[in-house]
Amino acid sequence: MLVCANIIKESGIQFGTSGARGLVTQFTVNVCAAFSHAFITCMQTEFNFKKVAIAIDNRPSSSVMAQACAEAVQQLGLEVIYYGVVPTPALAYVSMQDNIPCIMVTGSHIPFDRNGLKFYRPNGEISKADEQAILNATAEFEAITDLPELTINNRAAVQYVERYTSLFNNQMLTGKRIGIYEHSSAGRDLYSPMFEALGAEVVAFERSNEFVPIDTEAVSEADKQKAKRWSKEYNLDFIFSTDGDGDRPLVADENGDWLRGDILGLLCADAMDIEALAVPVSCNTAIESCQRFHHVTRTKIGSPYVIAEFDDLSKKHLSVAGFEANGGFLLGSDTKVNNKIIKALPTRDAVLPALMLLAISKEIPIYELVNTLPQRFTYSDRIQNFATEKSLVILGEAKDNLDMFLSRLGFERIEIKSVDLTDGLRITLSNNDIIHFRPSGNAPELRCYAESFSADYAKALVNKALNNIQKI
Repeated sequence: MLVCANIIKESGIQFGTSGARGLVTQFTVNVCAAFSHAFITCMQTEFNFKKVAIAIDNRPSSSVMAQACAEAVQQLGLEVIYYGVVPTPALAYVSMQDNIPCIMVTGSHIPFDRNGLKFYRPNGEISKADEQAILNATAEFEAITDLPELTINNRAAVQYVERYTSLFNNQMLTGKRIGIYEHSSAGRDLYSPMFEALGAEVVAFERSNEFVPIDTEAVSEADKQKAKRWSKEYNLDFIFSTDGDGDRPLVADENGDWLRGDILGLLCADAMDIEALAVPVSCNTAIESCQRFHHVTRTKIGSPYVIAEFDDLSKKHLSVAGFEANGGFLLGSDTKVNNKIIKALPTRDAVLPALMLLAISKEIPIYELVNTLPQRFTYSDRIQNFATEKSLVILGEAKDNLDMFLSRLGFERIEIKSVDLTDGLRITLSNNDIIHFRPSGNAPELRCYAESFSADYAKALVNKALNNIQKI
């Protein structure tokens, strides 16, 4: 018999900001089984259930990992519902309605040689406490020798689309030309029919048979140029895409300019008349300065931290939500849209913010809606293959001597206004520019975020900081 905690520890896999992540070579069938056994036995201490749902993204490694998870579920005498390739929020939503736990096999936006597992309680995402319980679980299981065949159930896909099409008139998008950048997104088979069901004329492009690691928080220059070209070539009003597992949106306006995720979230929350927000510390400060919300709480980066604030906020406010700089929108309470109730979905979702933006841009162009906000611009990028240990050493030394650190980055004779250590090192300068460093929780990357008075200057801050930090 194998012990879950021992197998997990030997694998070297840890939880990041969203799920357990690691190299594909680390996710052996027994490691996947160990995580699944640990998760389910932890859930059985709190909930009664006879079924567990599983879904995957389009990564080459995801199918076998799902089979290993399914075998572990069946070893425990439980039934597996397999939804195949669907967006993570689609799996989470249908599982919450069924009051059962679920497992999503996905590495989100990280490269295809890596993968991951996301776990959901019957009432939503697991907490940081749940993560520790999974890592330390002493449950025993038999080594995996055979992998089961899995039959796809399409109910998650159907219910996810209905969740949104039921909110709007089927002519809501009549006259709109919408482009769908499909690449390898887990939701690529759902988005065109969904937008068409609301009256839009849809053009789909760039479907890929190979996994494409789209990072909605660090959009490549190539994708920026593609969007501008597509917008002109197809005369588009809007472009929609997501990351690999369909929980982070990537949307472009009438000019083919990609919107920052936190600006999209701000506009969505405002359109839904959300009273209170929980957002990570890396989000744009326009959220507060626009004065459109009763309360804003800042958290560490990662959906579990955002979700952890919802209970307290719900005690004082009628409607609660959160979003992240990567665009994922989390609905923390049942809310009305067009006098229809949309149920809470406290996990990142890509579709809701896109549809709400389209709903409010029927009379006013998207770029004009963005221009009504306080003009603060953010930019982010990362150094890939940069060991987390190295990042921690550099930032640890920086905290002890911030002036010297900024000087080594090329920022001399600049006064520091404030420092925020909520998550990483976030420095606000006297001119209100912000530079924020943080090791990624999902991959060996060092991320840098900046905020300034112009998009070009925010980008320049990030490029300068990342170029110089590699020399330290």
